[in-house]
Order: sequence, then C-alpha cells, then structure tokens
Amino acid sequence: MSWRRGGGGDGGVSRRWAVLLCVGSFCLGLLFTNRMWTLPEASEIARPNANVEESNMLVAAECGSKKIQEKQDYRDILQVQDTHHDVQSLDKTIASLETELSAARSLQESLLNGSPVAEEFKVSESIGRRKYLMVIGINTAFSSRKRRDSIRYTWMPQGEKRKKLEEEKGIIIRFVIGHSAISGGIVDRAIEAEDRKHGDFMRIDHVEGYLALSGKTKTYFATAVSLWDADFYVKVDDDVHVNIATLGQILSRLALKPRVYIGCMKSGPVLSEKGVRYYEPEHWKFGESGNKYFRHATGQLYAISKDLATYISINKHILHKYINEDVSLGSWFIGLDVEHIDDKRLCCGTPPDCEWKAQAGNICAASFDWRCSGICNSEGRIWEVHNKCAEGEKALWNATF
Repeated sequence: MSWRRGGGGDGGVSRRWAVLLCVGSFCLGLLFTNRMWTLPEASEIARPNANVEESNMLVAAECGSKKIQEKQDYRDILQVQDTHHDVQSLDKTIASLETELSAARSLQESLLNGSPVAEEFKVSESIGRRKYLMVIGINTAFSSRKRRDSIRYTWMPQGEKRKKLEEEKGIIIRFVIGHSAISGGIVDRAIEAEDRKHGDFMRIDHVEGYLALSGKTKTYFATAVSLWDADFYVKVDDDVHVNIATLGQILSRLALKPRVYIGCMKSGPVLSEKGVRYYEPEHWKFGESGNKYFRHATGQLYAISKDLATYISINKHILHKYINEDVSLGSWFIGLDVEHIDDKRLCCGTPPDCEWKAQAGNICAASFDWRCSGICNSEGRIWEVHNKCAEGEKALWNATF
C-alpha cells in the first residue's frame, strides 16, 4: 500500500504524520515506564535499616538490663556491708549505754554504802568520760612492795611519763589492791602512804586474800569500767614483765570486734585431791575424775573488751566464783557469744626464750616462768628480763594505736 501526497508527487509518509507518530510513541513509552518501574515508598526503602536498628535496640536493651542487674548486685553488696557496719556500731552503742548504766549503779552503791568515791570518777562525771585504749590492772598484795618497786623501775613509766602515757597513748596503769579484814589497819595505812608517794594505786572494795582472787578479779573489772571508758581491760600479775607498746598494738587491732577475750588459752586438769596446788573444791561439777576444764586464759595476763567488762559489772552479784580466778573468768563467758583469742605473745618464757624472739623481731607482750606461774624471784630477775627482752622506751612513745 502506498501513501500519496495530495497533488501528486513521490510516494511516502508525510512529514506531519511522522511527527505525530513520534510524539505518540514517546507518550506511550512514558506511560509504560511509569507503570513498570514505579519507585518504592520511602518507608519501604528504609525497611532493612529499620530491622538493623531494631536488632541493635534489642542488644542494647539486653546489655542495659545486664548492667542494671550488675549495679543492683553491687548496691546489694554495699547494703550488706553497710548493714554489717551498722550492727557493729549498734553493738558499740549498746555497750556504751550499758557502761554508763553500770557506772551510775556503782556510784549509787558507793554513796549508799558510804564508801569513798574515787577522784577520777568525780572528774569523769563532771567533764565527760574520755576514751582510752586500755586499762592495765596489776594484781598485787600488801606484802608485795618489792615486786611493785621492781615494776616501777622497769616496764611501768613513773611520774610525768605515766601521765603522758595516759594523755597521749590512752593507757592507764594501776596497781590493784583492796583492803584488809580490819579496815584502816597498819597494812592499809602503809598502802595509803605508798600511794601518796607514787599515785599509782587503784583501791577497790574487796577484802584481800589469796583464796578470794576470783572476787577480786570481778570487783576489779566492775570498778575499772566505771572509772575509765576503755576499749580493753587487762589484768596482769605483779611478777610478770610486760612490753606495753606490743600489748597495745595487739589489742588495738581488735578494737572494732565485740566481746573479745584474749590471752594464752589452756585447758588444764580438774584436780580433785585435797592439799594439792590448784585443788578444785567443786570438781564434781566437771564430770568424771580426770576431766579437764573448759578452755580459758591463763591467769598471768589476759584482757577483755569493754562490753565483757560491762557484763561482769552488771551481773557481778550473780556470777559464780570458783577457787581459781582464771577458771572463774572463763566460766562467766560460757553461753555468751564471745570470741576467744589465743595469742602466745602474751605468755613467753623468760630468757633465753623472750630474748631469742626479740632478736628475731617477734617481741613478746608478756614474759614469765611457767614453773613459778610468774617470774621466779621476780624482785631481782625482772631486771634481767627487762634488759634482754624489753621493746625499748622509744617503741612505746613512737607507737601509734
């Protein structure tokens, strides 16, 4: 078929129809392209990234929960530690209140009985009680003047040095003695004269006698806790050598612990035969013959914390006394939540034992002879022990507790 232009001429497509055909083809192409290649919505394009973000959020949430749990666990640990500290503080507060109550009771009893009240107690009541590290009570007798002098010239500071020891180190040292059966007798007057010279006695309401040591120990602790507010109360015999700084360092490390009973713990046999040394009249209470005592500190030197001294003071009228004072003390703590600490530095032997230990840097807190239950012939031999086993005067004044 052929197309002809009007008016004749060569055959072919007119120019006008060619233009129209091109325009139509172009429009059809646009229409086809729009339908086949429709662009996805922006939300659909971002979909893969959204999945990644959601995954990241889940991981972050999981990590966050772990961190929250870890923080919570850490808070729980801190809360437990705070609770433990609060319990210790509460124990100390209760012990302090009990001490004040005991002091008030002791003062009331002294006033009611017409007994003289110590000057230290009057001062402490008027200006408030100062805190001390320890009170060292040296058990002594009327006949032991030479022993007391040997201690004054060896390990016990005198005069201004003793006052400095109290003020700077918080350590009180006194010879502990009661009175005779006849109050105001010659032996009482001798002690009063000695006290005026040295000022280092602690007089207690107790009738002196070897068989009454359990009662004397009980009265000592009850009186001491009413006079001085200290972390520890120490009892030592007047034939024992003591290194004060070493003893203070041992006790200061235990100051935060409640109900501490420290010494050289032992468990000796209960002796049921009359006439032997350390005979136990109440041996039947300890079971069959040949049984041993419960664990307790040997009597040459031991220390108890303030709360235990307060317990003795409050219950002194109902605490049973055995014939041996170290057994009595140990019995008073049975049934209580007390920490028994066995420290062999409190019971070293005399030279060469304490001397070798001192040379090795392991200085003893107390030294004596076991066979004599103290330093044998202590009036003369304590000088030897002091020269070979003492920690040195600088150790005391440079010590921090």
